[in-house]
Amino acid sequence: MGQASITRQSADRLADHLVALRRELHQIPEVGLDLPQTQARLLTELEGLPLEISLGESLTSITAVLRGGAAPDDLAQRPVVLLRGDMDALPVDEQTGLEFASSNGAMHACGHDLHMAVLVGAVKVLCELSDDLAGDVVFMFQPGEEGRNGASHMLREGILDAAGKRVDAAFALHVFSALERAGTFATRPGTIMASSDLFHVTVTGRGGHGSTPHLALDPVPALAEIATAFHTLVTRKFSIFNPVVVTVGQIHAGTAGNVIPENGFLEATLRTFDRDVRTRLIAELERVAVGIGEAHGVEITTNLEGLYPVTVNDDDQFAFTADTIRELFGDDRFVEWAQPLAGAEDFSQVLEEVPGCYIGLGAVPDDLDPQTAPFNHSAYAVFDDSVLADGAALLAELAVRTITRLNNQKEG
Repeated sequence: MGQASITRQSADRLADHLVALRRELHQIPEVGLDLPQTQARLLTELEGLPLEISLGESLTSITAVLRGGAAPDDLAQRPVVLLRGDMDALPVDEQTGLEFASSNGAMHACGHDLHMAVLVGAVKVLCELSDDLAGDVVFMFQPGEEGRNGASHMLREGILDAAGKRVDAAFALHVFSALERAGTFATRPGTIMASSDLFHVTVTGRGGHGSTPHLALDPVPALAEIATAFHTLVTRKFSIFNPVVVTVGQIHAGTAGNVIPENGFLEATLRTFDRDVRTRLIAELERVAVGIGEAHGVEITTNLEGLYPVTVNDDDQFAFTADTIRELFGDDRFVEWAQPLAGAEDFSQVLEEVPGCYIGLGAVPDDLDPQTAPFNHSAYAVFDDSVLADGAALLAELAVRTITRLNNQKEG
């Protein structure tokens, strides 16, 4: 029996348990970096397994290391693979009507409950195979993916060196409530998700009476001109074939119609699909804002709130992952996305440090059209949890094959 059959059969035996776990986690969603109930439930799930477990200091993360029984005694010679599953929910009031729907005002609207169940499944499959595993696996249960940059906390706390040597490769899987039919795995080489940043501009002038603007220094015209210029800049400074998205989502100034305010403020979200373009965009926005401020004689202060960089799959790891999916599930279960998604992901920071691959998994219920189903983050988003066992099998198989591959390369 081939290794692929072993991982799939082991995961299939866990299917009912993974569905029950996912639905239990769905009912206790927690938002942000502090997820005590979620952490406690996962620790119960991992109890008794041959794992080295450590907890986060600045967040309620779980790091679990599985030692392969067939690996060399010298830690420096042991291949190490990292598998990530995010844990946090969103501040969304669920409207799905599911019998296991959340009722606490938060919701696993992005499918992180499925991610946790999938990673638990991969843990258990790999624990069954651990005696024959010629390397180590680091399991990264991560809070705070939804805009809280939980990955950066875990990186600072040493997740990539948790096994005693640097991780050699990393993989993460994300379910989608739209786009692809249930059970379809999708990824692409290179950029798979955009960067996401917030750019703040404060314009400071001199307040006064609305009847005598010439005696004041009005920040509002400069603020309005900056907002317009930011949108124009995209079409005049950047190629349409390497997209840039700038959206001014907030503008605030003043308290009354007859008062010239002292200052004004705007906030824009930035998305790019290329690391160099991201750097250039930030510099251009700074230049434009300062230039307009000088023209109006007002003071400009800018601040970049860097969220997530571009998520970039390693080309070799993409090809390896695509081959693994096809061999494990068949050609009809794999899709290579032609374009990246405009969402952002903090696993990008892991992929900046080590080669790896980020993979999408369609989880659209059979009675919905993937093209029109409510998308992730919707209060109506629903996910088909029949995909859990296959997700677990894929992560486990990627770990096993990566370890084998790394050992073969070393011997070669």
